Amino acid sequence: MRLAGALRSGLAACLIALAVTVSAAAPAAAQQMKLLRDAEIENTIRTFVTPILQSAGLNPNTVTIYLVEDPRLNAFATANQRMFLNSGFLIATDGPGEVIGVLAHETGHIAGGHINRLKDEIGTAQMTSLAATLLGLGAALLTGDPRAAHAGSMIGGDIALKNFLQFTQSQEQAADQAAVTYMRGARYNPEGLVEFMRKLDDQRVLNAIRQDPYLSSHPLTDSRIRFLEQEVAESPYRDKDFPEAWYEMHARMKAKLIGYLEDPAAVARAYPESDGSLPARYARAISTYRNASIPDALEQVDALLAERPQDPYFHELEGQILLESGKVAEAQRAYQTAVDLLPQEPQLRLQLAFVQIQANSPAMDEAALDNLSRVLAREPGDASAWRLSAIANGRLGNEGMTALSLAEYNFARSNWRDARGQAERAKTLLAEHSTGWLRAADIAAVAERNQERAERR
Repeated sequence: MRLAGALRSGLAACLIALAVTVSAAAPAAAQQMKLLRDAEIENTIRTFVTPILQSAGLNPNTVTIYLVEDPRLNAFATANQRMFLNSGFLIATDGPGEVIGVLAHETGHIAGGHINRLKDEIGTAQMTSLAATLLGLGAALLTGDPRAAHAGSMIGGDIALKNFLQFTQSQEQAADQAAVTYMRGARYNPEGLVEFMRKLDDQRVLNAIRQDPYLSSHPLTDSRIRFLEQEVAESPYRDKDFPEAWYEMHARMKAKLIGYLEDPAAVARAYPESDGSLPARYARAISTYRNASIPDALEQVDALLAERPQDPYFHELEGQILLESGKVAEAQRAYQTAVDLLPQEPQLRLQLAFVQIQANSPAMDEAALDNLSRVLAREPGDASAWRLSAIANGRLGNEGMTALSLAEYNFARSNWRDARGQAERAKTLLAEHSTGWLRAADIAAVAERNQERAERR
């Protein structure tokens, strides 16, 4: 698992509450999110959501899912078919059905075009001076109850505020309806969604400050829960279990998140030594490694590998521990085994390339570039891969490709000035009209336009 870097949050579906939930010192548009990358968790989510996306008529390859390091319970969709899942949300779920239910709901926002319609509604609200009213009614909005907002709406824009709240609630109901339709199309049991909503219902009595963001951005009503309960009762798949492997995948996902993100005491409470299950041992091995007990961690991982020698993610964990203990050659072998077991997974190849570059030899730099080219063929916007590509190309004396890699790296990070500078440099070093030269020209042109826009603001 690695930190992917910060991403500025965009306008999320049904997230008008975003404007009032962020701290006063940090406007919503400038709020930063910590994004995590993890091959196992990403593959688990993809396994769960792909049939839902297909049922909704969406191309799974065009929907991007981000994992956010945030203990609060939240999940939301934004423009350009993006979904964001907080680590706190995933940890709070009690099985694949709850994750799938929320994924289906967010798919409903995407397929229903709610993001664009919300933008229009916000524009209407602003024209009626509703924006100031909304910001003054943060506590009321956070309850998700229009009646609570009504009293404050007397300050101004009463009619507009009620219309807006009706709009967001209608979107939530539409997303619920779409979710159960998609789950039926995928032959999924929809009970997980209503179970998750019942958990949220328990929070409605909490003080707004203590509520999770999911409630503020997805107003919950009794009618929504009744609708979902009725849909469960009528579903032909209400008694259908998910594949057995999915329950372990979900349990491992939770164990991994808790092991990496929680303190040792929290891990011990969630997974005491008396729990001998594989997910529990996985969480304890990760926690042991994270707290600098390298020999003990390796011993625990060796036990997991003895039980599952063909598990690529256990080899990945072993490689990470070995690398951080300074055993580069051994780490490289572990990562290579992980890649051999799961050759199509770009994040494993990226980590292998990083270890190969640590060897600081021409042969390993060449091998790293081969792996990086495969990563970038799948994920062309991965800034980390471009940074490593620049290092390897620089060592090998490939000046033109070094400049192009740095241009791509800065472009992926929206650093327009440096992206343009490196792209112009690449154009002077690469053969004119070659593939690399043409890409550098494109980057230079786009970066120049974006830089000019940024300077005009």
